[in-house]
Amino acid sequence: MTTTTSRGLRVAELAAAVGVPSDTVRYYERAGLLPPPARTAGGYRSYDAGAVDRLRFIRGAQRLGLRLSDIRDLLSVRDTGTCPCEPAEQLLRRRLTEVDAEIARLVALRTEMAAMADALPAAACPPPSPGTWCPPTGGGDPTCAS
Repeated sequence: MTTTTSRGLRVAELAAAVGVPSDTVRYYERAGLLPPPARTAGGYRSYDAGAVDRLRFIRGAQRLGLRLSDIRDLLSVRDTGTCPCEPAEQLLRRRLTEVDAEIARLVALRTEMAAMADALPAAACPPPSPGTWCPPTGGGDPTCAS
């Protein structure tokens, strides 16, 4: 633990600068995304200005859907002084594949939901039969059976 006498950013100040809760800053430190900061003589965390940029990068990478473990890997590469562009591209392309698969799943779900909504009677619906959730449709839709 390094003790500092210069006034860096305290947890709440760092959190406010990036727009995250203070608990998030502490969590990222525990998770190894933020390096342990220096401490004041009173034991308070004291982050340098670089922590703001690092925290903004973490939040931006999360918005892109990168996992914390992936972000940690990118930060580790960057911390060695090596450009993290190649691993970042690989991670983003993998996420694009995952997003495309999720979009396909959601389109199929939407199609199924629309078909079910269209199959429901438009007029007043009679009470469901015992053991069923909705009145059976003309086509005997199994989604309405027990």
